[in-house]
Amino acid sequence: MKMTCSKFVIVALGLCALLLSGCGKKSTAKVINSKHVKIGFIGLTCEAPIYYAYEAGLFKEEGLEPELVKCSWANYKDNLALGSYDITHHLVMYFLKPIEQGLDVRFVGGVHTGCLRVQTGVNSPIQKIQDLKGKRIGVPGMGTPPFVFANRVLGTHGVDASTEIGWKVYPAGELGLALKKGEVDAVADAEPIGTLLIAQGIARNVEGMDEATDLPYANEYCCEIIANGKWIDANPDTAARATRAILKGAKWVQENPKAAAQLAVDKKYLASTVELNTVALSRLKYIPSVSIAEQTLYTAAKEMREAKMLSPTTDTDALAKRAFQHLEGVTDEWIKTVKVEKVPGGQVDPNLDIRLYAELILRDGMDACCARKMYDQPDQEAPNMADPNASCHDKRAIAADK
Repeated sequence: MKMTCSKFVIVALGLCALLLSGCGKKSTAKVINSKHVKIGFIGLTCEAPIYYAYEAGLFKEEGLEPELVKCSWANYKDNLALGSYDITHHLVMYFLKPIEQGLDVRFVGGVHTGCLRVQTGVNSPIQKIQDLKGKRIGVPGMGTPPFVFANRVLGTHGVDASTEIGWKVYPAGELGLALKKGEVDAVADAEPIGTLLIAQGIARNVEGMDEATDLPYANEYCCEIIANGKWIDANPDTAARATRAILKGAKWVQENPKAAAQLAVDKKYLASTVELNTVALSRLKYIPSVSIAEQTLYTAAKEMREAKMLSPTTDTDALAKRAFQHLEGVTDEWIKTVKVEKVPGGQVDPNLDIRLYAELILRDGMDACCARKMYDQPDQEAPNMADPNASCHDKRAIAADK
């Protein structure tokens, strides 16, 4: 019975992909340009530009009637392709594989760079990427962004992530504990976890595996604005207006990370504290661009194919070209003209001591589920992408000190 169900699911997904791709033909949708736009969000720290654009009326300034649609990781990609919402911003590497398989969604602009990294213990003999061959790596879930990033980097440096790495799943808030206790040799994580582990003296970065500083990743966007392809075809002007609103929001977040963190918590977009949310936002670079966003797809697709995350027969240049769409009035030249206010007190304190916040993440009494939901960025809702709605990991799964 299980085999039959599996085969049915595979066939159904294949038919769905063909329908979504329109058999490779361009959409002939009638142009409508409805003013109503549905913006999807999950409830992540990095979605701050969406929160601000909505709360500050940036969509309305563009003449739109915005509706926020709360989503879950389980059906996020499919819901966008099927029109449950029209536009959002999300991880490039998370969508490239589905686009390769026929999902009709398109990137239209870059929002922020690097929040992912791979780390090892401060006294570990592991220095470079190749040293991870045969080692155990802790991740917040199979298929989560840190897992995908680690797979890409390993694969492009001669390490077969499917056979030469032992993957172990932990709640994000306990990756450091697993590393400290020797249950794993390294961890793949996202902000603010990576910064906190360094501040605690538990971890250091593996050379070449920090998306914020190591090339080519530092020159790429982690998250880009992405929209339903058929919706863009039917609403090109609306799509451009919505994109401009989110990009304006990104510029504001870059100037006012603390104010953005406060807004997200006050408006209950996510479960976190203002302090930790500020730390997470301040580690990201919200410098929007169109040209760099497009170039990111070319480099990311090539490395994902090399890492066996895309089909070996995929023309990655053709994939990148298909995955990106230019919108009228959304250009690098326009972005340079955008001015945003600098909110008094909305910036990060230059004397901020990250160690103070490190204590918060490991404070006594916080169970694994709470730690995951509050601190795992940007995969707080996905302890395991194979089963996104699975219950939280039991904290007792990690041996406690006697």
